[in-house]
Amino acid sequence: MAAALRKVLTFGSMLLPYGVHELRRRLNSRHKISADVARSLAGNRQLAGLHAGQRCFILGNGPSVKGLDLSRLQGQNVVTVSNGYLHSDFDKFQSRYHCVPQITYGLMTSEDVIRWFDEMHSHLGAAELFLSSTEAELVRKHNLFAGRTVRYLVLGESFDDKRTDEIVDISRPVPGVESVPVMALMIAMYLGFKEIILLGVDHDHFLSSSYQYAFDLKVQKGMDSTANADGTLRTNRHDDFQTLARLWRQYRAIANIAKANGIRIVNSTPGGALDEFDRRPFEAWFEE
Repeated sequence: MAAALRKVLTFGSMLLPYGVHELRRRLNSRHKISADVARSLAGNRQLAGLHAGQRCFILGNGPSVKGLDLSRLQGQNVVTVSNGYLHSDFDKFQSRYHCVPQITYGLMTSEDVIRWFDEMHSHLGAAELFLSSTEAELVRKHNLFAGRTVRYLVLGESFDDKRTDEIVDISRPVPGVESVPVMALMIAMYLGFKEIILLGVDHDHFLSSSYQYAFDLKVQKGMDSTANADGTLRTNRHDDFQTLARLWRQYRAIANIAKANGIRIVNSTPGGALDEFDRRPFEAWFEE
């Protein structure tokens, strides 16, 4: 009984100002994080169950979205990812949350990321932003996203090491992701959404040998480490299949977590290769 009480008190202390320092101390044993990130992680606890029992749409950037009337998402809880603010109907529905995973630097420099983040900020409306903690210092140093709620995830663990089907706690280090929809799914489940619909999550470039988007890229055009500016792949089959195997294991883990916690994830992407979730046509959600 006493041990359980101590655990509760310690957990609760993380929400207090001095608890941020304790959280940072604990996390630093495995993950080097700043005070800003530690505060953000502690603040993420306020999001737990915020949308309990509600429905949301996670809008990916696959070319299949071109055939959907996204204006029908107006009034819905929408989570967009990466360049998703470039969707032609974005101004009609405006996402509630926006996610960007850890950025791979190389073809894309810090200066490119700053320009991208500035473009993102000018288009996102009032959306709350989730970034990887690896970009926290860049955001702080250049005062990016001024006036916007920016939250961080420490993407450093592995789904392969996760031993339970508990909902991933985004106030602590979480599994790294091979694709940003996995990040969005972790966040959506933590927020309490009980019905999560995937759109534009195609993942079929290994079949078409081409990586395309639902829109024309601007700042990021030609800076994808896996694809050329025309969409042809830079990677070979061996490396691509290794990545796909990790990605599909992540989706399988997400599917198991959802099932164990009474969460329904439905793939309403027209076509695409992702087969870990039940399918339902996009239009059917608006015929109820």
